Amino acid sequence: MQGLLSDVVLLFLLSIVVTLICNKLRLSVTVGFLLTGVLFGPYALGVVSDVEAIEKIADIGVAILLFTIGMELSGDALNRLKRPVFLGGTLQIGLTILVVTCMLIFFSGRSWQKGVFWGCLVALSSSAIVLQILQSKGMASTPQGRLALAILVFQDIMVAPMLLAVPFLSGNFSLTPMEALLSLGKVAGILGAVLFIAHIGLEKLMEVVMRTRTREILLATTIGLCMGMAMLTEWLGLSLSLGAFLAGLLLARSPYSMSVISGILPYRDIFMSLFFISVGMMLNLSFCVANIGEVLVWTAFFILFKTVVTLPSVIIQGYPLNIAILVSLSLAQVGEFAFVLAKQGVSAELFSENAYQFFLAISVISMILTPGLINISPTLASWIQKRFGKDQEEKNETAPQKQSHLEDHLIIVGFGVSGKHLAFVAKKSSIPYVILEMNPETVHKNKATEPIMHGDASQPIVLEHLGIEKARTMAIVISDPAAVRAITTEARRMNPNVYIVARTRFVTEIAPLRRLGANAVISEEFESSIEVFNTVLSQYLVPREDIDAFAQEIRQKNYRMIRRMSYTSSEKFDVIMKDIPDLSVQAVRVSKDSPLCGVELAKSDLRPKYGITVVGMMRGKTVMAPIDPACVFQENDIVYIFANTNKLYHASQLFSGTLKHQRAS
Repeated sequence: MQGLLSDVVLLFLLSIVVTLICNKLRLSVTVGFLLTGVLFGPYALGVVSDVEAIEKIADIGVAILLFTIGMELSGDALNRLKRPVFLGGTLQIGLTILVVTCMLIFFSGRSWQKGVFWGCLVALSSSAIVLQILQSKGMASTPQGRLALAILVFQDIMVAPMLLAVPFLSGNFSLTPMEALLSLGKVAGILGAVLFIAHIGLEKLMEVVMRTRTREILLATTIGLCMGMAMLTEWLGLSLSLGAFLAGLLLARSPYSMSVISGILPYRDIFMSLFFISVGMMLNLSFCVANIGEVLVWTAFFILFKTVVTLPSVIIQGYPLNIAILVSLSLAQVGEFAFVLAKQGVSAELFSENAYQFFLAISVISMILTPGLINISPTLASWIQKRFGKDQEEKNETAPQKQSHLEDHLIIVGFGVSGKHLAFVAKKSSIPYVILEMNPETVHKNKATEPIMHGDASQPIVLEHLGIEKARTMAIVISDPAAVRAITTEARRMNPNVYIVARTRFVTEIAPLRRLGANAVISEEFESSIEVFNTVLSQYLVPREDIDAFAQEIRQKNYRMIRRMSYTSSEKFDVIMKDIPDLSVQAVRVSKDSPLCGVELAKSDLRPKYGITVVGMMRGKTVMAPIDPACVFQENDIVYIFANTNKLYHASQLFSGTLKHQRAS
């Protein structure tokens, strides 16, 4: 035990040095851990003595990763993934096995049994690496992230049948069809019974645990449920991670799921780091160096082959070519469960020790290259779409232009929670709008009640069908940062006057989007921080007016900071902007409680006293611009005011009646 502990501690200490170097070279942390395993494993410096024990510990990291992923999937999200899991996953694995088998039979004369076995090895991808990268980049909820997750889940489900098929493929299968059927029934019965019991009693158990208010008991319960279900599925002949994933799905229904996730995340990261190190330790450096030419050629061929053979599983679901490329490149590596399958294949004499070493070399190198492939995939997908996506564009050109008659309308890109809310208020406000959504299932469900279309908003032909040239506003409310940038660039190019509102996750993404042409960028990180202090100050009974003033002040400071960041490339522009106040136009409604209600514009003293200029007014459906100074403000008038942005907050209070008197600024 002491030797194992010293090995683990030493590996983590050495990984600090390697990952810091990788960070300087702008390489992924995942690559750093893989290289740590390669350098200090038994085939290089030989620092570690008990490799097998470390591999077993690393398996826990994969199980915990799948557990947290299962917890983050709500019932609605899982329901949306149902079709991609079974349609996309079945096609990806089935097509890969079929093509690999045919190639080995026709080009190398091998048996169909070995072809099927190699097909199973090639079909599997790394859930641990792909999902960790997608989560760290905030891409897990993007279309390509959801599709990749769906296919990976199906691959994990299929690990058990693949392992059971090895004895059959090697000719050592001794079970009769009846025995095999009984075995399958036993697995399904036990697993179904456990899931049913857990479904009934799990929420009550979690409620009892949470009442103790003891973090240690919560953590022990979480790990017990995760690893207990994982060990059960392993005992039934299924994969360890599948059981952990099912446990996560069950706990996701609990109202305490967020507390569970926050408690287990640090442990997941530690074990996942050890998993990546253990994968790197498998690579025999001397073999790799001796056959470096062949290894690199076969690795390149493997990545290209797997990318191409995965494309149909995404395209058949109605997604465009560029999304299919993004998904395929993210899955173009060997999976961690393929190592387990490969070891059984060696024992069953389905391939030689030399072929096994080639497979290991390709596996580790493809895993090391995965972060880079995911990083370059948006650029590569965009280039391929432009070069080879002509057929799809021609198909779009012949599609009915349902919204071509719209003018001065709103374009909503994305129909998630934000998109649905925006469409609801647009409909209530009688604003003409059109929706674009990438998910074909979402389009199918809502096409009867909403003006929704399917397509990729980064493509000019799609934006043209949406009437981008005549649109007043475009709201981009999707979760894919690369897609948001591409859509913003294309929309600004096609309509220099359209007002673009983009949603993003982090504050650091605001300035780049504004440089690309977004007029307003809403950061989830920034807005959630304001909501947090709003709630906290409310608990201390700070007046609502003061809280709103704090929020306005922080937004104003953030706006100025982002504007400076957006234009750092032009010193001249910055010098000019320093002397120009932040001016804006805002629409306000006159309340019956407003001190302005029943007052003439000329006698309101809005300009000298408050620094506000009234530029127009809408009464009923009549728009007045410019306004007669003798015009009297009436209840429900919508007044368009022009002022310094830090005065607009007080102006809105004045018109709503919450501000009775304001001294001149």
